[in-house]
Amino acid sequence: MTTLIAGANIPVPAGPLTLVIRRAADAPSVDASALLLGSHGKVRTDADFVFYNQPTGADGAVRHVGSDAEGESVRVDPGALPADVERVVLAASVHEGTFAGVGGLSLVALDAAGAVAATFEVRAGGAETVMVLGELYRRQGAWKLRAIGQGYDSGLAGLASDYGVDVGEEDQVAEAAGAPVGAAVPVGTLPVVPVGGPPLGVTPGWAPPPYSDEPTMRLPAPSDDPQLAGLPPEVGARISLRKEAVRICLEKKGLHGVRARVAIVLDRSGSMRAQYAGGAVGRLVERMAPIAARLDDDGELDAWIFADEYAPLDPVRIPELPRWIADNVYIDGGGRRPQSPPLPDGSQRSPDPLAGVYGGNNEPAVIEDIIARYRREPGAPVLVLFFSDGGVNRSKQIQRLLTDAAGLPIFWQFVGLGRSDYGILERIDTMPGRLVDNAGFFQVDDIDRISDVELYERILSEFPQWLTAARTAGVVR
Repeated sequence: MTTLIAGANIPVPAGPLTLVIRRAADAPSVDASALLLGSHGKVRTDADFVFYNQPTGADGAVRHVGSDAEGESVRVDPGALPADVERVVLAASVHEGTFAGVGGLSLVALDAAGAVAATFEVRAGGAETVMVLGELYRRQGAWKLRAIGQGYDSGLAGLASDYGVDVGEEDQVAEAAGAPVGAAVPVGTLPVVPVGGPPLGVTPGWAPPPYSDEPTMRLPAPSDDPQLAGLPPEVGARISLRKEAVRICLEKKGLHGVRARVAIVLDRSGSMRAQYAGGAVGRLVERMAPIAARLDDDGELDAWIFADEYAPLDPVRIPELPRWIADNVYIDGGGRRPQSPPLPDGSQRSPDPLAGVYGGNNEPAVIEDIIARYRREPGAPVLVLFFSDGGVNRSKQIQRLLTDAAGLPIFWQFVGLGRSDYGILERIDTMPGRLVDNAGFFQVDDIDRISDVELYERILSEFPQWLTAARTAGVVR
């Protein structure tokens, strides 16, 4: 069995496939639908939209099975699809509410014998009423399954319209979406949320990213990776796939065999409270640890946390991730707004080691400490992953520190979490006076909505160029 992450793909076994949408036992029901698309990314005719009121497509090559003990299913026989069908997109929709209320959502692919060929745990928790879970697509004469996990907040009408279905009459689409026949169903705005894209309701007309011939990302046997020992199975599965995604990214960028220390810096200012409470920061740490596991000889991720004050944290390795996140990834409001959550076992954080780290943003103080640490501990080059939600108001100090540090083997990758004022960071690529360009910056609206593949590509995009320039300048030997 293969466990997929968003963006990953696998070749599918020969014969018919059953694509099953599973959910928690107490979750609201969902409906399955499929769209048969040509090379232009649209349906050939309205008959290529398969759902419970139109249960077959392509002379039965795609069939809406409906609900059974396994879940809500669509059966696809790739070998029977017409030559002009390039993709079959599988979607799930809810009649009432949003996918925020659908726990345990996953896509499971069963082969012709009923054995599980692949699973994909889908993360959905916002205003989505339709989720594109995955797709079958032709690649060099063979069929592959790709995990997607994208959301629409405009119902089946938005999904259908975006893929070329004529929704002018709207009755069938309205009924499929749970609305009475003849009811108005909003179409035309097509507010799709691609992974890493703008918030729901902003971007019209989404298309999936280009396909590639990269090696498939799959879950190795646990015994193959000692770093997974003792981790909960679902965490181990995610980490394995992320390590593979990092490996592929490093090899594409010519960094195979390169060794570097990796550090993470976490913004703990008051404006980050919701991101800590919602688990986004913990998930971010889990996604960064595989970079250190691939680059650092010891697999350690050095760590700092900062607000008005800062605190260096114990380094973390993959086996200690769950406990480390529980111990360190939370916000305490100090004397003004105490918020010190209990530990997972129910015990209190007493004394709270991070009680003094709260308030606003003081990036220069933590930058100075990082520089001092790696001056004291020379060695392999350092990749600093610096996360902030903005409010940068010490631009002159930051510019001076980064300019002075350009002669050190440290590359600073700043990542903005949300739309805000990032001061000098937004102008970092044109910042003058440095021996080498030693820093990069990019901003994302919602870090959870970027696939691991895209996130690693963006985080590691400028590091190779810096490494080459730093070697030429004698900064890195």
